[in-house]
Amino acid sequence: MTTSSPENPDSLSPVQRAQELRDQLWFHNDRYYNNDAPVISDGQYDALMQELRDLEANYPECRAANSPTQMVGGSPSDRFPQIEHPIPMLSLANAFDRDGLEAWHRRVTDLLDGQRFKMVAELKIDGLAVRLVYRNGEFVLGATRGNGQTGEDVTHNLRQVSSIPHQLVGDYPPVVEARGEVYLPLDSFRRMNVERERAGEPLYANPRNTGAGTIRQLDPTVVRDRNMEIWTYSLNDTGDSPLPGSHWDALSALASWGFRVNRENHIFDTLDEVCDFYDRMLAQRHDWEYEADGLVVKVDSIAQQNALGFAGREPRWAIAYKFPAERANTRLLDIVINVGRTGSLNPQAILEPVVVSGATVQHASLHNEEDIHRKDVRIGDMVEIERAGDVIPHVIGPVPMPGEERGPVFRMPEYCPECETAVVKELGDAMHRCPNSACPAQFFESLKHFVSRGAMDMDGLGERWCRILIDRGLVSDVSHVYSLTMDQLVELDRMGEKLSTRILTNIEASKQRPLARILFALGILHVGAEVAELLSARYASIDDIATASIDDLTEIDGIGPRIAESIVSYFATERNQETIAGLRDAGVRLWQELAPVDAGDQPWKGQTFVITGTLSTMTRREAEGKVKALGASASSSVSRKTNWLVAGESAGSKLATAERLGVPILDEDRLLALLSDPASILIQDAATQESTAASPTLL
Repeated sequence: MTTSSPENPDSLSPVQRAQELRDQLWFHNDRYYNNDAPVISDGQYDALMQELRDLEANYPECRAANSPTQMVGGSPSDRFPQIEHPIPMLSLANAFDRDGLEAWHRRVTDLLDGQRFKMVAELKIDGLAVRLVYRNGEFVLGATRGNGQTGEDVTHNLRQVSSIPHQLVGDYPPVVEARGEVYLPLDSFRRMNVERERAGEPLYANPRNTGAGTIRQLDPTVVRDRNMEIWTYSLNDTGDSPLPGSHWDALSALASWGFRVNRENHIFDTLDEVCDFYDRMLAQRHDWEYEADGLVVKVDSIAQQNALGFAGREPRWAIAYKFPAERANTRLLDIVINVGRTGSLNPQAILEPVVVSGATVQHASLHNEEDIHRKDVRIGDMVEIERAGDVIPHVIGPVPMPGEERGPVFRMPEYCPECETAVVKELGDAMHRCPNSACPAQFFESLKHFVSRGAMDMDGLGERWCRILIDRGLVSDVSHVYSLTMDQLVELDRMGEKLSTRILTNIEASKQRPLARILFALGILHVGAEVAELLSARYASIDDIATASIDDLTEIDGIGPRIAESIVSYFATERNQETIAGLRDAGVRLWQELAPVDAGDQPWKGQTFVITGTLSTMTRREAEGKVKALGASASSSVSRKTNWLVAGESAGSKLATAERLGVPILDEDRLLALLSDPASILIQDAATQESTAASPTLL
């Protein structure tokens, strides 16, 4: 059976196309709900479902009683006892843009005869929906959604989820039925994949499928060991006692009884407020410890919910407002090799075009040969790709397609595809490299990196102009950009005087970049932005770094022998010495404006900072560099070992975690004050941290 649309679906009649869509959707339902192994992304599934809905709405002859549009989920597994749901666990209609959300709002307004209504917006957690039943406060039943009518009794497994209460607290009714989404935290998912990688085992594809499979394990200890969590999102009317009159009050009641309710939930009066909230949540989606794929927007009043009722398998009073998809499945057409600025041979996937996060993706990163072999990715495979935010898409792994023959195992070329020099791979290096420093592909990438925003920031000199400057013979070393003249630039096709002036102005301004930016711009192997900051915090000039020994460099916390060897090798190479001399002759400042912090005088040594949200006076990377220069370390996640959290605008779940753990919190003004007077900071040790845990302070 085919699992993708035909090459020309328009050639089919509406009835034929509807039947084909039903066949595809039943196949994908089985893969998703019953096997936890989907072969298409949620966005691709939603597109197929929407096409079928449209056909059934516009052509009555396309409708069928057994259509996936009328069903929920998959069949319950026969490995667990089956449980009937007294109140069906239904699905939600989707909105993929503001127009779709506004259309839902208009329908609700019309059905309520123009009555005003409040809306509760909640994050749509990407996990496994479950039903929890309590009698006299005791947890007695936990079940999966299954097909909406019948689920699986997984009570024993859900007892291993620490955030599901075994006994309720407070003033709860005799019978409580709650619903929630069980999920695998991202930290646990990453830890599991690190362990599997070390063991040489295939990596798990994503947290949702791994978490769903965990809850369906026959051994409950697996659930406990994987640290599963839950967010509870609704309270059902069991008829035993009166419930709150609004969904918002029901969420508050659940929280008071000991259930875990998401702090990001909000109640709103207008649709504009909901849309603003959506934009904020979309911007923060990578700050959370869990995956969420949109918002669920619900009419708050229970009376109004009852008046609205249901349409097929979906409540009229709620809708899922989806985030742009970040994952999709598509065909790997080829693997090509690009040569990087350090000579690395970088495999790149050529993909059958697919829309991910609102953009059409045709290329994705494959990192290196070891990564390709570990994932067992081969040309011709159906693969899962991810595009998180503005990150370059990468291939997660192959999607099993039973019955398909696979291509041969991929091998790196023996010769550089650009200059035909024999490729080398040193012991301990994950990358194959072209050792020819004069390789034209390496210099092109080096020049692009040197002028880029994160390096010397020569705005206006993009990739196209770098290529033209090289092809015209105007630049054969990165230092040559400082010799460019107005006459040379205006002669270039479509350059013009205005752009030439802008480029030359930015080139001149780049001469005053901080030492760390220059070190990063040089593209020294293994010297990224963080190592460049460490070097500039220790040494006063590039000459001091150039004369440092391996032993000198490894005294710096964060620089090991491999990085030190690369730095020493770079400055010992005659071609690189000529580059440094050219930069000096051009007037580039190769020394610190201020004396660096002495290695033995770092007042914040031993402190760990986490910086989250948006800062107005600097980027987060710059803020991390400043605290590192004072001896502190900067982490990306909050834990009990965190000494300080710096919270900028729109700080997300990291702020909530810090508050829960009692981590002291700094706003931007307080951080700036401490940076200007480093000795004024209250050094936090384990005992101090414990003493402040009861009442975190915004200092």
